Amino acid sequence: MTARRIKPGYLLPSAAFTLKRRQIVAHEPNAEPFRVGDALYVEVERLGHHGEVINKHGRLHRLVRGSRLIGVAGNRYAPDEFEVIIPGEAGVALDLASRGGVLGSLTTRNSSVPAPTRVRVLGRVVDGQGTRLNTLDYPLITEPPRRSGAGAKLVLVCGTAMNAGKTTVAASCCWALSTMGHEVRAAKLTGTANVNDILKMNDAGASTYCDFTYLGYPSTYLLEKEDLARIFQAIDAKHASNPRAFWVVELADGVLQRETAMMLANRTVRDRIHRLVFAARDTFGALGGIEVLSREFGLTPDAISGIVASSPLLVREFQEHSAIPIINSVDIDLDEFCRVLI
Repeated sequence: MTARRIKPGYLLPSAAFTLKRRQIVAHEPNAEPFRVGDALYVEVERLGHHGEVINKHGRLHRLVRGSRLIGVAGNRYAPDEFEVIIPGEAGVALDLASRGGVLGSLTTRNSSVPAPTRVRVLGRVVDGQGTRLNTLDYPLITEPPRRSGAGAKLVLVCGTAMNAGKTTVAASCCWALSTMGHEVRAAKLTGTANVNDILKMNDAGASTYCDFTYLGYPSTYLLEKEDLARIFQAIDAKHASNPRAFWVVELADGVLQRETAMMLANRTVRDRIHRLVFAARDTFGALGGIEVLSREFGLTPDAISGIVASSPLLVREFQEHSAIPIINSVDIDLDEFCRVLI
């Protein structure tokens, strides 16, 4: 198959985090099904829900019809937007699953959002030697030997669903801990490539930050439990080995979602938890989450936060039914965070 050179001017979204521009040389025709992590050279055919992509530095690039970019084959679970799956056959148009550049075929769509942006696959990306590029082949974090002894104190943030306020909660934890003089590391371990989430934690005081894209995964949807365990163990050993530091970790979506539930069911993860903060949109979600965490995983949150905690009326409603502390992640009370996290 004849490879054609990729001209400068293409966009490189954050799903391709582990690839360097010098590796991206050409594209070749494709006749085989895609695999998770395959780098694809594509052109925007029809603009839809995502009108921009974000690069590894957090820079937003506006898309127009004809924009060319390096996307990454992957799956996405997003109840507020789409479910997108890597197609089982070649030669089909793909959909932009996220502004991080994840590509697949739409299977379900929330009826409140427009159709996804559609792209035409121009070819598979190859390097100067003609080797096809797959992000999984170029991890920035390789799994080091397992740590003996205690690691950083894990503050785990999970929640009821997408957009419950988890990233804001995680960033607030980073700010509170760093403001109190503690060393803070941060990570997002499940979800879909969106570097903006971990950059928010860095802006809030986390000195080291990363997510699953550092290991080459464009998303974690439909990964096996062994892969999820490998992500946790690799990042834990690499960035959370200092027992004097704090490690703030966000899990995407809700505790009933497949990969988040797998993480919480992992004994190694549960044994590492120093504090558990649960984010919810409303009182009923908070109370239901407490019940599910206890019944399914044997866990009790140390605090409730998220959108529910920003409303005095919902806070008052929650406190009529539970004695678990509820902390506001928008209007932060440093003393409250100190009592919960330390």
